[in-house]
Amino acid sequence: MEFRLLGPFQARHEDTEITVGSRRQERCLLAVLLLDAGRVVGTARLIDLLWHGAPPAGARGTVHTYIARLRSRLGPYGVRVRTRHDGYTIDPDGHAVDAWEFVNLIEQAAQAGDPAERIRLHDRALALWRGPLLADVVDEPLRGRLGGRLAELRSAALEQRAEARLAMGLHDRVLADLAPVVDEFATRERLVAARMTALYRAGRRAEALEVYRHTRKLLVAELGIDPGPELTTLHDRVLHGDPRLDRPSAPVYAVRVGGEWLPWNTGGHPALEFCNTYAGWSRPGRPDADWLRRYETLAVWAGHLDLVDDRLVRRLRRRAREHPDEAAEALARARVFRGDLYACLTDPHDARAFDAVAAVASEGAGSAVFVRGEDGLGQWRLSDAAGLHSPLYATARSAAELLADPSRFTIRRCPDEDCGWLFADPGGRRRWCSLATCGNRCRS
Repeated sequence: MEFRLLGPFQARHEDTEITVGSRRQERCLLAVLLLDAGRVVGTARLIDLLWHGAPPAGARGTVHTYIARLRSRLGPYGVRVRTRHDGYTIDPDGHAVDAWEFVNLIEQAAQAGDPAERIRLHDRALALWRGPLLADVVDEPLRGRLGGRLAELRSAALEQRAEARLAMGLHDRVLADLAPVVDEFATRERLVAARMTALYRAGRRAEALEVYRHTRKLLVAELGIDPGPELTTLHDRVLHGDPRLDRPSAPVYAVRVGGEWLPWNTGGHPALEFCNTYAGWSRPGRPDADWLRRYETLAVWAGHLDLVDDRLVRRLRRRAREHPDEAAEALARARVFRGDLYACLTDPHDARAFDAVAAVASEGAGSAVFVRGEDGLGQWRLSDAAGLHSPLYATARSAAELLADPSRFTIRRCPDEDCGWLFADPGGRRRWCSLATCGNRCRS
């Protein structure tokens, strides 16, 4: 069965809603067991929650009656409510609960090194919320007792997603995301700061200042405090038109190409540079490690490395805007290829990684045509059939050429724990990928 707790209570079996419990307290009891699925909930705690600490004389017998009714109603669907000592538990196997899925997605987002992947996971998690926890079953005090952790995880996810979108220059998306929850989180200062920043970057400076004034008024009236130093500083910067607010701060060791931030070239070969679009392979949990946050960045990168020509880059960027789902799929596939290529180049004995790289290179070769260039020389060029996968196929061809060259055995991995970028070292004397970055820092 599927149970939905993040909003009005629902129980569904094969897309059909099932009526569970004729009494609100029965559904509340079931929800408590589901929120603690796999753990025993004592009868005393159930009584305390159901009657707000003031139970009637026959409360224990009433709980037993509710449990019997739930077993009768849910048993045919494979939901087992078991008695354990002086309490009850639900076996979660084979069933789905939106609250469980929400927590799982938030935990995955916390482990994701790619900002775009974190945003995707936060999007999925936040989309599960249809309203307040158990909106039609519990009152606000009980909701706070049952769902305090869930509510805090939701608030943090909203904050982290907004800040990640701002870092990617997506202020319009931040405004759209926050519009439905403005009143609900009117005194949550991190979300207020994200909204003010997004409004400022959208050219709505007066509105950003009004948001601050409204928030300050609420904080003083409801909590008796002034805004914190971070929000106050942001207000001053907006008030004085600080140009640093106009766009996200530039990444370290970056070059601006075609409106996109790309990493410095340190590898000496396109295939290595592609691996190096992910900084910090040895520490995948590092924030903002991935340079390829958008498909357009991938297309610009491929043009910058002369893997595709400028006309194709323009076509790819236009098509990505017209077909965002296709672009997202192509970008995700390029990231998977990058991981396989990195594994292949750092471990020549990794047959699985080699086969994965070879498969993409072979697929790309099938999309290539041999044509006469403007200089009269023949050249391989990707056909239009490659579509949004053109940067991937062009990179895969470059990678295949490197893997067929004995120079692949001169590739080194930067030993800095915050880096791990790849570079060629034919002389066998270099230790760091860049003398101006990791090496200097680690020797200091």
